[in-house]
Amino acid sequence: MRVFKSLVLLFLVPVVRGSMVQLKNGGYEDIVIAINPELPEDHNIIRNIQDMVKEASTYLFTATKQRFFFKAVKIIIPLHWLPKPEYLQVKTESYDKADVIVANPFLKYGDDPYTLQYGGCGEKGRYIHFTPNFLLNDSLYNIYGSRAKVFVHEWAHLRWGVFDEYNNDAPFYVSVNSGKASVEATRCSADVTGKYILQSCVGNSCTTRECKYDQQTKLYEAGCKFIPDKTQISPASIMYMQSLPSVVEFCDQNTHNEKATNMQNKMCNYKSTWEVIMNSTDFSNTSPINSASPPFETSFSLLQTKDRVVCLVLDVSGSMAEYNRINRLYQAAEIFLLQSMEMGSWVGIVTFHSTAQITCNIQQIVSENVRQNLIKCLPTSAGGGTKICEGVRKGFEVIKQKYSNLYGSEIVLLTDGQDGSMSSCLTEVKNSGSIIHTIALGPSAAPQLEQFSDMTGGLKLYATDTVDSNGLIDAFSGISSGSGTISEQSIQLESTAQSVAVKQWMNGTVTVDSTVGKDTFFVVTWDGSTSPPDILLRDPKGKEYRTSNFTVSNINLRTARLSIAGTAEVGDWLYWIQNNHTVSQVISMIVTSRAASLAVPPVTVKAHMNKDTNNFPNPMVIYAEVSQGFLPVLGATVMATVEPQTGSAVELKLLDDGSGADITKNDGIYSKYFTSFKGNGRYNLKVHIQGKDKTVRLGRRHSRALYVPGYIENGEIKMNAPRPEVSDEEIQAKLGSFNRVATGGSFVVENVPSGGTTDVFPPCKITDLEAQFEEDKIHLSWTAPGNDLDEGQADRYIIKMSESFLDLRNTFENATSVNTSSLVPKPAGTKETFQFKPENVTIENGTIIYFAIRAVDNASLISEVSNVVQAALFVPPKESLPDTLPTDVINDGVNVSIIVLIVTGSVIGVLIAVSITVCILHKKNRKGGPGLRM
Repeated sequence: MRVFKSLVLLFLVPVVRGSMVQLKNGGYEDIVIAINPELPEDHNIIRNIQDMVKEASTYLFTATKQRFFFKAVKIIIPLHWLPKPEYLQVKTESYDKADVIVANPFLKYGDDPYTLQYGGCGEKGRYIHFTPNFLLNDSLYNIYGSRAKVFVHEWAHLRWGVFDEYNNDAPFYVSVNSGKASVEATRCSADVTGKYILQSCVGNSCTTRECKYDQQTKLYEAGCKFIPDKTQISPASIMYMQSLPSVVEFCDQNTHNEKATNMQNKMCNYKSTWEVIMNSTDFSNTSPINSASPPFETSFSLLQTKDRVVCLVLDVSGSMAEYNRINRLYQAAEIFLLQSMEMGSWVGIVTFHSTAQITCNIQQIVSENVRQNLIKCLPTSAGGGTKICEGVRKGFEVIKQKYSNLYGSEIVLLTDGQDGSMSSCLTEVKNSGSIIHTIALGPSAAPQLEQFSDMTGGLKLYATDTVDSNGLIDAFSGISSGSGTISEQSIQLESTAQSVAVKQWMNGTVTVDSTVGKDTFFVVTWDGSTSPPDILLRDPKGKEYRTSNFTVSNINLRTARLSIAGTAEVGDWLYWIQNNHTVSQVISMIVTSRAASLAVPPVTVKAHMNKDTNNFPNPMVIYAEVSQGFLPVLGATVMATVEPQTGSAVELKLLDDGSGADITKNDGIYSKYFTSFKGNGRYNLKVHIQGKDKTVRLGRRHSRALYVPGYIENGEIKMNAPRPEVSDEEIQAKLGSFNRVATGGSFVVENVPSGGTTDVFPPCKITDLEAQFEEDKIHLSWTAPGNDLDEGQADRYIIKMSESFLDLRNTFENATSVNTSSLVPKPAGTKETFQFKPENVTIENGTIIYFAIRAVDNASLISEVSNVVQAALFVPPKESLPDTLPTDVINDGVNVSIIVLIVTGSVIGVLIAVSITVCILHKKNRKGGPGLRM
């Protein structure tokens, strides 16, 4: 076991979930760039990717002061592209785990490159998305700059967790220098020069003029753009406008603009991007290279995908006879084979105890008959010891019936027992080129099991013996193809279970939306009687299906399945299930479907925790990404259920409101901190998503490369074509209502005290503090934190003010206190407001006052300092006011005066983000069975 543990430590280097990137002597290796399988064959895409990365390697090397470069890249070629001699086979690489994906946008949304970022400052992103048009259309150079520069911009998002230094939602802010106030473009560095221009177009005819001030905000008017000079002196910054020829650096301490209202300031506590990069593990693990250029030219491997090959390797040792595990395994694997596995894929089945047996040789799913033959191979009895490596090796043997090697194949390994000899095949597994997904069943499954997944890039899943959680069925349902062919994959619409008393009913509603409906199955399972309960299912048009319409297998007597012919009716499907057994039993309803059309991507959900292992008392973050195509779905209700190894499950509502654990408002990533640790061991995550018609809509991606509106060249304004925007009508998705269920895999928690936990969590950091002048008073507002993070109620607030931003940020306790004796905190999540008149402050044009707040709980634990807000008094120059203003207003300096609110480092009105400080909304468990949900 000592050898096993030492090997495991070598394999468990913290990386982006799924990413295989390694950093060796400054060179990034094993970067995976995957071409979406729906793209038609075009070898210019491959060529331009190679050119982009080669050039980017030199640019990155210079920008990072001779530290980093791109050494080795793998490009995944779609299966349907014609094979070539130079194409190798994929191993454990896949589209779903790629660092960069090349795919068409949804709704012809445009070609903005972007990086999907879930986490806070310094946390790695998920992937970079380039469109084929971005890679092929050279006319986009004027808009984004060279592809190489864009790639480095996005790589900084992905690898180092830095954020954009521009802000489309708050493009301007008030700055006061030497007592003089002015409106500035949100940028870094502030030395980037240019003009403020408004372009007006009628048809193909466009005119430009200098911007005027907005009468209400007194910032520049709507539509005003900052047009940079093409020739600049400033070398920074890549995270602002990488397209400028002079830009070759990231902003550092000397060039950083901490006044700009951008996400970098907000998320990274006003640190420059270079400071964040220097704080990364990449930076600490490398030294500058004594060379003017990268020591190696980027090398490329072209890997082509192949048919999906999966072997189920199932534990049938004696312990599988306990807790009805062998029957539950049959139920779950049957659903997987009949409903989840894609048509055209290859499947084999192996069982193991002390030895392993092939129960089904490899065969391709080309018909329903093949599926029925496969389920006959599933085990129905258990006995013997547990030799996991025997099962894995036999699984490899089955796969080799189809291919000469194991590259790109998958094994689904399920066990409930421990095995001291697992280390004997660890190296064999690592070198196999096969992906191993692990399902740990029950509390005694081998603790080392997940290492198979860690080494091969497989999924880690866990199911308890709690029957009413559907854990095992959900675990199997979470294993889908990583090929990127969403239209072929099974989508879970519902998975719910409850204990139903004698003669009582289980009722519910499942919404089938317009993006799904093909291959729709309604499956009812039960755990007591061998005869089915009474089932009534009614479709949206009133057609009814009874128990007699469902099929019950001769082998699996506790599952009834209904296959809907053609495409299922769109709308609410209502079901009523009565327990006609003589005792109470657990009844479940599982609904799966596939995309209704190749042309319209279905709504999908990806759920996961922020890390796979956690040490108490650190909190964890639950994420659920809800999207259609590549656009985020907003306005959904997302409920997460976390089930521990021991104790009852915890239910939490995830939010996309830019507070708490949620980084960015309205990005389709719903988040929540999790701190309800019930003990050491494994936990599993499941999310339920419900979207209601008229409530859900599509949004836009963030962390994009800046779309440059134009340049000033030799004094001449040269505008680019306006950025293509999708109208609100188009993104008000024709989605209707929808249901989704997704598993988020398993995670392990350690160091939870056996005697219970004490109060270790202060109130959460307030991240949405806002301020405004109302006559001679300051009006503050924010969201109330809790007693423990964002649960409960804080005891009191400390509010400070200062005319120095740095003093307030760095020495909060020394700033001037605001009298809060009349302010009583409200329950967590409630909107707070507080109004007061500042004393000993002279208010005049150019005056800036900064505010920040902390919360204190009843154990005297204090939250971190909130975001810092700035109130500035700004009188716009009279000659720049719009001509339409009344004469008396123009001539009256008092009426023209306005207090402008600038939320320093925050995204005004739209993006209220959060630091990586802990924050948790702990919802009480919902009790009782579901009523009829409409």
